[in-house]
Amino acid sequence: MMAGVSEEAPPAIVALLVEDDARLAALTAEYLRGHGVQVVIAPDGVRALEEARRIRFDVVLLDLMLPGRGGLDVCRELRARSDVPILILTARGEEADRVVGLELGADDYLTKPFSARELLARIQAQVRRARGQAGPPSRPVVVGALALDPSALRATLGGREIELTAYEFQLLRALAERAGHVLSRERLLELVRGNA
Repeated sequence: MMAGVSEEAPPAIVALLVEDDARLAALTAEYLRGHGVQVVIAPDGVRALEEARRIRFDVVLLDLMLPGRGGLDVCRELRARSDVPILILTARGEEADRVVGLELGADDYLTKPFSARELLARIQAQVRRARGQAGPPSRPVVVGALALDPSALRATLGGREIELTAYEFQLLRALAERAGHVLSRERLLELVRGNA
């Protein structure tokens, strides 16, 4: 580092942990806080949605099996109004559960029991991607009248901006970058999650 030039640390990550198992929530929050992540715990879906209206989170860690309002319902509602990265944490590891969660707008999926280190790495990766800090600067994608600016997550059609969530943008980008090619649903999900 040059004298007189300071590198700014990235802003702290603020996470909403939606988990009804109080012991697991406390242990997970303690580990994440020990690594600089600010954590707000919500024990159920109703409280999670209240917290999400009150605070702008960088990432949501969402259990599927919650009392009252289930995790899939919470995921659907969060995605309808926000592009916050959603990482599902659940004991339900069947492919159908993963696919449904991802189709409803989740960005990643981690099956319990999970490694706290892996969870932290996935959180950091999702937040980097959401903040536009993952990989080299992306070049614009243009297909006909459609123009996509990946660095700003901005899409225009014929010069008019299209309102999209981050997930919808990544889906449109995956399709636009492969215009003229047929993609399976599984391949699209891989591309949107960044596993291409």
